[in-house]
Amino acid sequence: MTDHSPDQRSSRKLIIAIDGPAGAGKSTIASRLARKLGYVNLESGAMYRALALKAIQKDISLDDETALVKLAETLRIRLEPTIGGNRTLLDGQDVSSRIRERDVTEAASRVSVHPKVREWMVAHQRAMGAGGGIVMEGRDIGTKVFPDADLKIFLDADPVVREQRRMQQQKLKGEVAANLAAELRERDHRDRTRAISPLVPAEDAVVIDSTSMTEDQVLQKIDELLSATTG
Repeated sequence: MTDHSPDQRSSRKLIIAIDGPAGAGKSTIASRLARKLGYVNLESGAMYRALALKAIQKDISLDDETALVKLAETLRIRLEPTIGGNRTLLDGQDVSSRIRERDVTEAASRVSVHPKVREWMVAHQRAMGAGGGIVMEGRDIGTKVFPDADLKIFLDADPVVREQRRMQQQKLKGEVAANLAAELRERDHRDRTRAISPLVPAEDAVVIDSTSMTEDQVLQKIDELLSATTG
């Protein structure tokens, strides 16, 4: 299956939620699906990463919830669609590459556990997607951010496969790769066991196990689900 021009099957703009753990392929699938449908790819992870990066730059403790919320209230986070995926602008600066680096990734995971930070993010994400026409991926989109989304996907994969994908993406080997695998396992545990908005499939989500599936096969499955949703 290849990407095509914007899909005209329905005049109503849908809200599509894609949740799942790190390394399951959420970002790639959401980006390709949004391009196919002519929708906006609203990345919750990029927003948390942007906040985490600013906290690092301002030397604000990742454990100081009050300070992080105050910092969030001053930020201008903008997601700009491009052919290769979203550009993330933080206070007007392109930080698309910087927020994918390991220190920011780890910081974002720590920042996201704070209830008041999540409340602020959810409010802004809802405002950004209120008009529909979005594909949003994250860890609590179908359960918390858009519980009334038109289609909810929980994209999962075997933990070992997810670790291997991340290593291949970042071309890591040896000790660095082993450290990344340990970090992913720790992140999985933190995401699934946090008190606020833990990583779980929404009750009405369709779970897709991408362990042995290609990106095209995952997109084909979602396309079939969309066809059933829109009639």
